[in-house]
Amino acid sequence: MKSFGKPPQGERLERLRDLPMWDGERLRNIHPVLPGLRDPQAARPTLREFLCGDDNRTPAEPLPANDPRGAWLRKPASGLRATWLGHSTVLLEIDGWRVLTDPVWGQRASPFTLLGPKRFQPVPVGLRDLPAVDAVVISHDHYDHLDYPTIRALAKSKVPFVTSLGVGAHLENWGIAPSRITELVWWQSHRVPGTGLTITAAPSQHFSGRGLKDRNQTLWSSMVMAGDRHRVFFSGDTGLTTEYESIRDRLGPFDLVMLEVGAFHPSWGDIHLGPANALAAHRLLGGGVLMPVHWGTFALATHAWDEPVEDLLALADPADTALLLPRLGEPVEPVERREVQPWWRRGEPAGSVSAIRPEATEAAAIDPLSGQLPWPLD
Repeated sequence: MKSFGKPPQGERLERLRDLPMWDGERLRNIHPVLPGLRDPQAARPTLREFLCGDDNRTPAEPLPANDPRGAWLRKPASGLRATWLGHSTVLLEIDGWRVLTDPVWGQRASPFTLLGPKRFQPVPVGLRDLPAVDAVVISHDHYDHLDYPTIRALAKSKVPFVTSLGVGAHLENWGIAPSRITELVWWQSHRVPGTGLTITAAPSQHFSGRGLKDRNQTLWSSMVMAGDRHRVFFSGDTGLTTEYESIRDRLGPFDLVMLEVGAFHPSWGDIHLGPANALAAHRLLGGGVLMPVHWGTFALATHAWDEPVEDLLALADPADTALLLPRLGEPVEPVERREVQPWWRRGEPAGSVSAIRPEATEAAAIDPLSGQLPWPLD
């Protein structure tokens, strides 16, 4: 049960209570929900819909992936390179330094080994095969962003962690020395010792928690990673807010913008972007090459596994938006402005989730799986 983590206490808790977002019991989003983001008539998905989804929730077979290790031996010519390793895990090479975002090598986005969303796409490379990393950045404490087995493995290294305030309690509980942890509040920056990297936490509109009783006890953030010449924006998980304009003005411009596009639903449109709002956020941030993340690894919503990227491709105007859609494990330099290739289009979905379908019967009214989930899984 250690994977649930540990709640903030002592000085951490006092710092959280000093934030304007603290309502006396927990943190809350204070930015007004923009009109049209959340459909009040849309019913939230039920647990049964998550557990017994239809066949299009996962691909028919593992997606094509590259082995990046050979490319990693060569420095990026432009000074900025990104390797998407699945979901929100990206290895960034920025002006001679390496940053790993929201590393997840575990098999499930869950506290349990046999229950919860299981990855349908393996990581292209083993954790031990990564090159030396100068910093690990963690946006918030949800299971698909803060992974217990991955953190336990990284505890054996000396890599420093930069994360949102409160998340350090989990890290310490899992064996990361306090001296390796830096916790930020929004607009606070940290210069990673011995490097030219500056990491800044910025606003996002989401929530946190790993159990039934710790909702919104730790902060959630977007993150900006800056070297001497390049800047990268990473959304973490968020809904659309006009705060992106402030992020642009205070921390931009950005050479690469990594925005979440997956796990969206009309009933929680205020705390996840989805493809259309990702494009709106990209415009507010002032542009830059857009690389979508938070898709292609876990089934965390009821839409088809490839819907986020297909919708993004259909909605984006090539004349206005420079999309970067690399294969898994493919190191790419944003400055190259590559033509988009829909490499993920392979075959038809297979029934690898479950063939069980919910029936509209009177029994469903008392089925414990038929109740709406009070919040998303991530």
